[in-house]
Amino acid sequence: MRRTDRYVVTGANSLWQLYQTVPFSKVARNFIVLQMARYTPFIPWKNWMYRRFLGMEVGSRTAFALKAMPDVMFPEKITLGANSIVGYNTTILTHEYLTKEYRLGEVVIGSDVMIGANCTILPGVTIGDGAVIGAGSLVHKDVAPGSVMGGNPLRPLGKGEVHD
Repeated sequence: MRRTDRYVVTGANSLWQLYQTVPFSKVARNFIVLQMARYTPFIPWKNWMYRRFLGMEVGSRTAFALKAMPDVMFPEKITLGANSIVGYNTTILTHEYLTKEYRLGEVVIGSDVMIGANCTILPGVTIGDGAVIGAGSLVHKDVAPGSVMGGNPLRPLGKGEVHD
């Protein structure tokens, strides 16, 4: 099971109650920073913006490809180690808004990790050092260091195994 904190809501679904969860000003600022960073081809600038304005922990020599999308609501819950790659159009979520509850969880991505294009990483997941995630994967559970994983549902494609 992913490590998330769960918050029950009553009345309208949790997304309708968004601004009781996170201030509008934070969402607006984060949105602007993320859109600028998503389209800049200069990796050091992206990392600087993520660290400086969004509170993300981004290791040295880590690279976000064009259109990678860190969480807009709680980007400060994302940690990436050194020398990792986040592929084109990959989404890293630290929140889930559901009909009866919302969930928040940290995402920890180790060093020397390769995440392929068009992946989605869900809240509460840890990806160990040296892991490889195939393009188009849904990362819904922890990935052991050195594992090669892919698909939806996520499954081993090479050495290593997944630890729930």
